[in-house]
Amino acid sequence: MKRTSHNDKPCGIAQTLGIIGDSWTMLILRNCFMRTRRFDDFQHQLGLTRHVLTDRLKKLVDYGILKKVPYGESGKRYEYLLTHKGKSLAPVFMAMSNWGNEWLFEDSNAPTLYKHQACGQVMQPVMSCSCCGGVVDSSNVKMTMGHAVQETMKQEPEERWDAVLGFSPAQNFEKNNNS
Repeated sequence: MKRTSHNDKPCGIAQTLGIIGDSWTMLILRNCFMRTRRFDDFQHQLGLTRHVLTDRLKKLVDYGILKKVPYGESGKRYEYLLTHKGKSLAPVFMAMSNWGNEWLFEDSNAPTLYKHQACGQVMQPVMSCSCCGGVVDSSNVKMTMGHAVQETMKQEPEERWDAVLGFSPAQNFEKNNNS
């Protein structure tokens, strides 16, 4: 199946999905967070073909999410390590895991839990405001139009906004007064 690129859309979600949005890439990254590093280990754990694994690892390296580091005496074999950019995806994976635990498994059957090393307690990932520290969720956050959307709207006729952006800005955004 041909993958769709979303690189032309001024949307962080669309562009991120264009890089990591297929299930094999997400599972490779999940395993990276679980300290899998070597090609053969990924293949054995995930059961995907060499071709698909090679393609997904190359893409993650090309986007700077993983780095390819030689190991062994010959230097012909490689490990794939999360970069700082890759490690910054950790909250995304914790949130997805938490959602799965809450909605797909019985309370006592959660397959993955997270223990906070500082206090030693099993924790639930919580998103908080970078300004005030308050807990955020969909009921207390409003999306506002950023610079890239505003520029696209200036350059395109209004009847093309939905197609070019991939969403309806007039219906979904409050105009950002800070830009």
